[in-house]
Amino acid sequence: MFDNFLTLEEVDVNGKRVFVRVDYNVPIDEHGAIVDDTRIRETIPTINYLIDRDAKIILASHMGRPKGERKPEYSLYPVAKRLERLLGFPVKFAPDCVGKDVESMVSQLKEGEVLLLENLRFHKEEESNDPEFAKQLASLADIYVIDAFGTCHRKHASMYGIKDYIQPVVMGFLLERELKFFEKALLNPQRPVVAFIGGSKVSSKLGVLKHLIDRVDKIFIGGAMAFTFIKALGYPVGSSLVEDDMINEALDIIEQSKRLGVKIYLPIDFVCGQAVSEQTPVIEVPWQEIPEGWMGLDIGHVSSSFIKEILKDAQTIVWNGPMGVFELEKFKRGTFELAHAIAESAALSIAGGGDTDYAIHKAGVADDISYISTGGGAFLELLEGKMLPCLEAITKKE
Repeated sequence: MFDNFLTLEEVDVNGKRVFVRVDYNVPIDEHGAIVDDTRIRETIPTINYLIDRDAKIILASHMGRPKGERKPEYSLYPVAKRLERLLGFPVKFAPDCVGKDVESMVSQLKEGEVLLLENLRFHKEEESNDPEFAKQLASLADIYVIDAFGTCHRKHASMYGIKDYIQPVVMGFLLERELKFFEKALLNPQRPVVAFIGGSKVSSKLGVLKHLIDRVDKIFIGGAMAFTFIKALGYPVGSSLVEDDMINEALDIIEQSKRLGVKIYLPIDFVCGQAVSEQTPVIEVPWQEIPEGWMGLDIGHVSSSFIKEILKDAQTIVWNGPMGVFELEKFKRGTFELAHAIAESAALSIAGGGDTDYAIHKAGVADDISYISTGGGAFLELLEGKMLPCLEAITKKE
């Protein structure tokens, strides 16, 4: 499916000005220190490849949501310093992403040098996909590389509008790797394929469930969204979060799974509290026995053991969304045990989504998951079967 898109290795970059759209939207604490530099590290192979071929490298990214205003707390300057350390190589930093000063810095770049531009979203034209802004960005380079999977679902100037003003537009190594793993997991998988879908709302994952239902062999639905399914089956759920307007959709998914022979699993037991709080009293009960006034906030021990049984014959695993309110100590065990169970499996495992990524790292098993996607929204859109807008921008092979 993705074989007809031009890749970085298929173009001559020697001595050329190469504009690389990366996703350096990394978490930064109140002191201006980067908390997690995974997204920066993931782009190093692309940058090193260009350095080795004497390209003049211009990096561009967004950071946060400054809404078209220059806000110091969203500056990419700390990223430039971290990138410098990771590369072991000087990184120049531009005060803006367009304009005379930037053009001057680009014109002075020597072969093999790296320049990081200031936050693209300091200009409202980035998110509005303004043609003139896209044209200004395109004028800085000879070749355009998209390596920002986390932003591939956005029709922004630097991701989409740019295609009208510069060719070729090619895939960087990170984007290529993301798409290859996705293809292995869902388009041409080793079976059985087991999907774990969690999170709070069925409405936010409805497209995912509908798309996965005829592509996987088993689906385990956890997190608060499980209660909409349980209520749809006619059982009480106490004060657990339910989307009443999604009950018919949940029943449709259950009926469709029966027709297709896909097994849908729901948690067998829950850890319940009276409030989403570390101070709340806690009980663990079977799914049919959640008392009034109590809400399920994590899957229980029996459900975790059941998950291990479900995974015994798995050849491919897809995971999106936590099993409970894992941010709280009292309700993290189910999500962490799922992370460990997937990590211990010999199956190909691909996980994605901001919460899922964070949970895997907190559980300490990141090195044992085959692939952790760097994109939340983009990963979800692929799971829903949508074509990512950025792929429309990439030059097709002859």
